[in-house]
Amino acid sequence: MLKPLATIGILGGGQLGRMLAMAAARLGLRCHIYSPEANSCAFDVAHATTVARYDDAAALARFAASVDVVTYEFENVPARTAAILATQHKVFPDPAVLAKTQDRLIEKQFVTSLGIATAPFAPVGTAEEAEAAVRQIGRPAVLKTRRLGYDGKGQVKIGPDDDIAAAWTKLGKAECILEGFVPFEREVSVIAARAQDGTVSCFDVTENEHRNHILYRSSVPANISPALATAAIDIAGRIASAFDYVGVLAVEMFVRPKNNGAEVLLVNEIAPRVHNSGHWTIDGASVSQFEQHIRAVAGWPLGVPVRHGRVEMTNLIGAEAADLGDWLTEPGACLHLYGKANPRPGRKMGHITRIFHD
Repeated sequence: MLKPLATIGILGGGQLGRMLAMAAARLGLRCHIYSPEANSCAFDVAHATTVARYDDAAALARFAASVDVVTYEFENVPARTAAILATQHKVFPDPAVLAKTQDRLIEKQFVTSLGIATAPFAPVGTAEEAEAAVRQIGRPAVLKTRRLGYDGKGQVKIGPDDDIAAAWTKLGKAECILEGFVPFEREVSVIAARAQDGTVSCFDVTENEHRNHILYRSSVPANISPALATAAIDIAGRIASAFDYVGVLAVEMFVRPKNNGAEVLLVNEIAPRVHNSGHWTIDGASVSQFEQHIRAVAGWPLGVPVRHGRVEMTNLIGAEAADLGDWLTEPGACLHLYGKANPRPGRKMGHITRIFHD
């Protein structure tokens, strides 16, 4: 169990690292951010920083010597980097989890091995496997790279008349996974935290709206039945425990209606980190997802999150963050800006949280 003034090393310097460092400071803990990008927005709020490549062994050794535990803010940190650091320090979540969730096929196989439903899927590594996958899964479907895809990147929808071989070529003939297209009713997620002693604590189920493959708005509680909410939370807890996970993870799910009127949950993706759909917890709950993650990696007890009301979080994408006058004068709105320059289209620049006491 870390004591106040101990240092947590964070791999990655984006807004998630920034918010983790801010949560740690509130608890009297320090953070050392390691990132290859000199203009990383997390550097503004960190106790110490390192600018170096993820394969710089000497820089990693110096970083490890300066911290008491290591975690990361995004799942595409090279698994080899986390494994190197694990020889010198505890790394949470375990690098083995990182390796599983970095590969969509391995992740799907892991989830289904737990008896948890997903969309049907098949591996694609050759043109012949692409054709066979379409015969097996059917159309419409979605062809995704097995690695490095996010916010809609690295995927192509396969419609009734689309050429699967051409789609695979468009994705660079990379190792892929073909997933059946799910006619879902809504998308939901569960932010779960698991402590080093195995205790699991979940936030309320969140309903998510995407635009152009990027999360636009999260609302909590999700508009689903209490029974389905309980099932979603149970799925997230089972996944966290099966991973022997330490920290916060997000489990994204589809709610799909069945012919008999009932609804079923299908796991879409796992994010082994704090997640955009949990940003509402900063203002909308007694403990945030970021504090829960810091508590977990520090070996502290988890908080029991109490939601303050009906909550809505809206991302500020690109130039939307420039409308400061509107956001700052809206009664009850909580503004978060990430300190990023260059508001490019599709870039998450901040978010707004609104709390409603109905």
